[in-house]
Amino acid sequence: MKDTLSAAEARRIALGAQGFGKARPRAAIGPAHLARTIARVQLHQIDSVNVLARAHYLPLFSRLGVYPRDLLDKLAWGKPRHLFEYWAHEASLLPFELHPLLRWRMARAERGETIWGGLRRWAGEQRGEAEALLARIAAEGPLAASDIAETRGEGGWWGWSDTKSALEWLFWAGRITTATRRGSFERVYDLPERVLPAAVLAQPTPDDADAHRALLARAGAALGIATAGDLRDYFRQKPDDAHPRIAELVEAGTLVPVRVRGWGPQAYLHKDASVPRRVTGQALLAPFDPLIWERSRAERLFGIRYRIEIYTPAEKRVHGYYVLPFLLDGRIVARVDLKADRKAGRLLVQGAHGEPGAPDEAVPRLKEELDLMAQWLELDVVEVAGGGSMAQALNELATP
Repeated sequence: MKDTLSAAEARRIALGAQGFGKARPRAAIGPAHLARTIARVQLHQIDSVNVLARAHYLPLFSRLGVYPRDLLDKLAWGKPRHLFEYWAHEASLLPFELHPLLRWRMARAERGETIWGGLRRWAGEQRGEAEALLARIAAEGPLAASDIAETRGEGGWWGWSDTKSALEWLFWAGRITTATRRGSFERVYDLPERVLPAAVLAQPTPDDADAHRALLARAGAALGIATAGDLRDYFRQKPDDAHPRIAELVEAGTLVPVRVRGWGPQAYLHKDASVPRRVTGQALLAPFDPLIWERSRAERLFGIRYRIEIYTPAEKRVHGYYVLPFLLDGRIVARVDLKADRKAGRLLVQGAHGEPGAPDEAVPRLKEELDLMAQWLELDVVEVAGGGSMAQALNELATP
């Protein structure tokens, strides 16, 4: 491998590592396809926004196409279970082999470290109240915050009640885990030993340095090529935890230092990464897709400044509320603001904005992908309801 790569080569490496370097499966999608994809990307971020589809479903659609969403539900919350929930990049669905590698985070949270400030009181002066909640779950079985009568504190934390924040500290500390989700995607908590396989909990806990090194190696494989900041961001590791371990991975040959023209920061190539000669195909990328969730990396890879505008006042939004970049043959060529109108059976395109230099085939191929998404979401029609430079051309191709 060369010690200096072009930006285009780095982009193809990253796309290949994330599962975009080959065509989608032609056969019906089954659990094995999902398991392989999750093993490749390591985690699926969970987010509460459901204007289109919940975030953890979308990366699989981007890589595999139409698949039954209940397959992921069964892996995550069914019996036998194959995934667990915990804080990784953010709240995430994770394969079991990551459980021992994240116990350092659980231990720190149990001590009141590396958690949001509003939760620290449960590790300290209000620990007894949290322990009482834990005892209640142990005695009564799985419980959600809404199952537990309480006196709400003054505003709670982040809009949470005291019960919810105490439960979240117990969750962060690994004392409880998600048994299932119900209703409006509310977590139902239970003891790990009643949810996770005994073999997972029996795995030895590595020391912190080994765990951090293993997480960085997994991040390197999932990213293909990355800066130190990219590697740390994947599992949200702090510089003091990560930088010595990155140096050790370089010494071991797992990460190979390279330069990428135009990047600036030092890059690291994973030893197993390959450089696809071409990347073809198309995909709509969720805002929380691991290919683009680190916005400075997305800018380096694709030359676009991408921001999620959910929390931006409507009058100040540039591209829309829930905007998905459109990946076409290895480039991001458009952004579409999408909403699922489930009651009316419509996939609403609330904005369609082309990127500079988008090829002529971008609009018809975007239409193909929108039709595929509507099929996957069991919606009857794609309706262009907003503006943008591609909206009129897209509307002319829309289903009558």
